[in-house]
Amino acid sequence: MKTELIREIEQSMLNYLDNAQLEILHKVLLRATENLKVIKNDDKLEGIEQQYSNEELISKFINAKQIEGCSDKTIKYYKSTLLNLLKFTLIHINHLTTDDLREYLSEYQKINNCSKTNVDNIRRILSSFFSWLEEENYILKSPMKRIKKIKTDKVIKETYSDEVLEMLRDSTNTLRDLAIIDLLSSTGMRVGELVKLNIVDIDFENRECVVFGKGNKERPVYFDARTKIHLKNYLESREDDNPALFVSLNKPYNRLKISGVEIRLRELGRSLGITRVYPHKFRRTLATRAIDKGMPIEQVQSLLGHSQIDTTMKYAMVNQNNVKISHKKYIS
Repeated sequence: MKTELIREIEQSMLNYLDNAQLEILHKVLLRATENLKVIKNDDKLEGIEQQYSNEELISKFINAKQIEGCSDKTIKYYKSTLLNLLKFTLIHINHLTTDDLREYLSEYQKINNCSKTNVDNIRRILSSFFSWLEEENYILKSPMKRIKKIKTDKVIKETYSDEVLEMLRDSTNTLRDLAIIDLLSSTGMRVGELVKLNIVDIDFENRECVVFGKGNKERPVYFDARTKIHLKNYLESREDDNPALFVSLNKPYNRLKISGVEIRLRELGRSLGITRVYPHKFRRTLATRAIDKGMPIEQVQSLLGHSQIDTTMKYAMVNQNNVKISHKKYIS
């Protein structure tokens, strides 16, 4: 309770003192209250009111993220994660300590029986939220600073082999599905980027197109000659006037959705007895092959539209056969 009182006083003085002065104030308050006993009254500090409620602070953070250009999906994830925190505790955000948040993350993992990766994603969101509160002077110091990244198990994620890609192509019974497989495998674009494409976006002469990635960032992607041929064959076979590059197979020929692509690829995989066939795997496959064949990691990063190179490294799994060959060449 004494800690909460000190924190309330420091919060009230944020707009009037600089960091050095706040540090001095903190030491003075610790000395002054050393022998004092602070009693809680009706779960609130008597005579002190919170300037903003927990919900208002979360709303301000979400608004800031929307202005920064975060996608609707990201905003929704941020909001649900922060509101889940409020369900766990009745403590005002200003009073949450590092221990409170550690307890929350631990209990969340136990209750939901989720992976370390999932918990670390929540930790990142909480860290972003409290860092923002600190930067905006809503709190003195982020309680997340001492909570380190959660070590997760490194799992080698699968990529498509040449044989599997050819089997998927051969198993398609529509020109549309063949064009989708070719475009995903040759460009490495996200499925969300693929379904947003219009016919006019495709530059057949230069075999490229511009996609809108996360945060509405534009970037060019490139496709091979086979994709060009199959795309043209598909478009020439269409009888609708929808501007979308990919549409449903039946009337009224609506723009294809992400779920439509995922379902179709899953069906193709099942028909061949191949497990886990999904769009994002094409993206990882392209990144891995590009690095294995010597493409500089910075260029792979640009091709995939990653803002951080660390993300690119997570996508690309180095082919162990190439590692073995390099070992014989340079070490053995």
